[in-house]
Amino acid sequence: MSSWTLPSIPPHDWFLCLDIDQYFDHEHDPEQVFEEGFKRPIPVGDRDVMITAFFNGNPEEPEFHFESPEPLDRSEIEEANKSLSRILGTQLDLRPLYDKAAGDPVLGSKLTELYGLKRMSRANLFEDTINRIIQMRLSHKPTAKKMVYKVRKNYGSLVTAQGENVPAWPRPHQLVKADPMSIRKLGPTRRKGEFIIGFAEDLLSGEEDLDQLEHCDPQTFYDTIRDVRGVGPTSAQQLMLFRNRTDAVFPSNKSKGKEKGHRRWIIMSYGGDPEHTSEKEFRQMTASWEDYEAAALEFLFVNWILREKEKKQSEE
Repeated sequence: MSSWTLPSIPPHDWFLCLDIDQYFDHEHDPEQVFEEGFKRPIPVGDRDVMITAFFNGNPEEPEFHFESPEPLDRSEIEEANKSLSRILGTQLDLRPLYDKAAGDPVLGSKLTELYGLKRMSRANLFEDTINRIIQMRLSHKPTAKKMVYKVRKNYGSLVTAQGENVPAWPRPHQLVKADPMSIRKLGPTRRKGEFIIGFAEDLLSGEEDLDQLEHCDPQTFYDTIRDVRGVGPTSAQQLMLFRNRTDAVFPSNKSKGKEKGHRRWIIMSYGGDPEHTSEKEFRQMTASWEDYEAAALEFLFVNWILREKEKKQSEE
């Protein structure tokens, strides 16, 4: 067994994430996560290791404690920490955003209400992309999550810990062995099967580079991932938010004269007309977001999720 700790840049209140279903997978129950820790397989070299994360509950001195039933040496822990840091956002420094956007008419109040929020993602961009492709255009998220789980179960490695068998996320070399019709039997459409297999093939052939996509500037990322079959402009914007960076771009994406995607939502949040907002006007609206666009949008997203939950509860 191995155990270690990883500090996070404050402020960070990970418990805020437990209200956001989209951050978690099919096997996770946020109430159990709070009590028993956040458990998932983490890629370490050629194997996958079950790791459980516990948060210390202190937004000003945030720290995560990790436990693994397997013995891990220092280099393996360092490798695991790369995935864990991306998943939990421990290296994201949002302190300048709090200073810059404190007086923002839309974002300012959200920074106060959701103090310490950082997005959760998955261990790497490949996992995020598989998840996004399978779940897109599916409105019933529990069903969508179950489809993702079935793909993991059929093509990922099985990790056993404390009597539990949990499928890891498949790696590119595992998914290229699949065929679209086999994936279709698990729930996703045949086309989605083609898309995730195609992306795996592109990575193995060197046509796409995960490390380069993770660290390149936002515009380069958007232009590159948008052209991956099955992704497109809206998913490209979404995937950009999960990287281990705070910045993002929201290019205009008009269809039949109507603005789409995150840009439309941002403009409407500031009381503007999405169809008649110039690039200059858009930049003025989001001036306090500069270099923190991905993080800023997450505050608006989480606020919207929580308001929708409150509305639903009041109607019941």
